[in-house]
Amino acid sequence: MPHTTSLDILRHNQAAWDHQAASDCEWSRPVSSETIVAARAGRWSVQLTPGVLPADWLGDVRGQRILCLASAGGQQGPVLAAAGAQVTVFDASQGQLEQDRLVAQRDGLTLTTVQGDMRDLSTFDDGRFDIIFHPISNHYVPDVRPVWREAFRVLRPGGRLLASFYNPVIFVGDRDAALAQQGLIRPAYAMPYADMRDLPPEALEAKLSSGEALVFGHSLTDLIAGQIEAGFQIAGFQEDHAPTPRFLIDRYLPTFIATLARKP
Repeated sequence: MPHTTSLDILRHNQAAWDHQAASDCEWSRPVSSETIVAARAGRWSVQLTPGVLPADWLGDVRGQRILCLASAGGQQGPVLAAAGAQVTVFDASQGQLEQDRLVAQRDGLTLTTVQGDMRDLSTFDDGRFDIIFHPISNHYVPDVRPVWREAFRVLRPGGRLLASFYNPVIFVGDRDAALAQQGLIRPAYAMPYADMRDLPPEALEAKLSSGEALVFGHSLTDLIAGQIEAGFQIAGFQEDHAPTPRFLIDRYLPTFIATLARKP
């Protein structure tokens, strides 16, 4: 196990997601051929949160240049490509990207896959895309503001960023299962949160040894005001409940947040 002070977080999380892609986890399970056939016929949907995406956030994607940012796994990208978009899928994990390539080859889709860090989109020119689709993933990087700045740069004027993330309240509570069984929520961690800094040493060691991805809890200021400071105008906001609560707090408030932001 690497020493935590010298751990390459990006590389560790790449390996974690490569493992998940090989393990048939929920977010690494490619869509079916039937789903692609339906998308080609105009019957399609993609998820930014567990619930239904507002229809006007994406609209007609035919001919639109869409960047699926940190959202590989053979799900959103292939559906959008089948619906007529020009899709580029960008992700840190080659294993996740392979799921998109698998669907594209299986069903005769055209899409581009690129491996990289969501905070650095220098491989793309300014104004390259019409839409960025960025479902929950930025809790895998320690600083979300570079993600917003790069998203703003690679969107054309008038382009849209659809992003989702966790309500940071989920990171605050003690994870002791015994407390949850008693219906108790005990605050234990201040925001911003980081596994590397905040987990007790034995819990961090266990997480690293099991190959789990390391996560970061960002403030609402970084998640929402950070988009505004990058130049975006927030045009839509949605909250959504977890369909299968993982934490006790999930039972009491919607812990998924999605935003629609426009580049002027």
